[in-house]
Amino acid sequence: MTDDPSHAHPAAHVDPEPYAVARKLEAILLVVEEPQSLVALATAVGEPVPAVRQAIEGLVADYDGETGGPRRGFELREVGGGWRLYVREDFDDLVGEFVNTQAPSRLSQAALETLAVIAYKQPVSRGQVASIRAVNVDSVVRTLVARGLVTEVGNDPETGAILYGTTDALLVNLGINALDELPHISPLLDDVDTVSGVGFDGERA
Repeated sequence: MTDDPSHAHPAAHVDPEPYAVARKLEAILLVVEEPQSLVALATAVGEPVPAVRQAIEGLVADYDGETGGPRRGFELREVGGGWRLYVREDFDDLVGEFVNTQAPSRLSQAALETLAVIAYKQPVSRGQVASIRAVNVDSVVRTLVARGLVTEVGNDPETGAILYGTTDALLVNLGINALDELPHISPLLDDVDTVSGVGFDGERA
């Protein structure tokens, strides 16, 4: 009998697939901005839908502390026919306060342009805003949500995409009582620069 490690008997085979699928899903769910359907997730990770469904159920139980581990500060929630990671409601105030302390005091031009599109076209999805501005707006929308100027107002019934609208904080910052007091511009927002160059305090952004 040889002591050569290369000839050692292989360890008993353990099917890694459930864990492998869950790891793939976690990687995708950490970066998605919209709830993802099981079919979309299965396509993204290259796994069959039943395996993805089983892995999702396992992740939900794991994050909820039902598998012997701690209950996480985030949860995997089904919203609008899709799945997405969310901060647990218990920590909304904590996270909101933290994000607000990290936010800059002045909005960038990109943020002002995106805010203008949302204000005039709401309820509107990130994808629709991006098509109007012709740039990716994911990080900008997150900033606006963190600043309390924009909030989720529902989901598109056809795509499940999150729809965004403005908050009362925007009205306060603009010094108006209702959105119909906003200046009238083109419904298509062909030139968002007409409302993007001025900060809420009347100074150049």
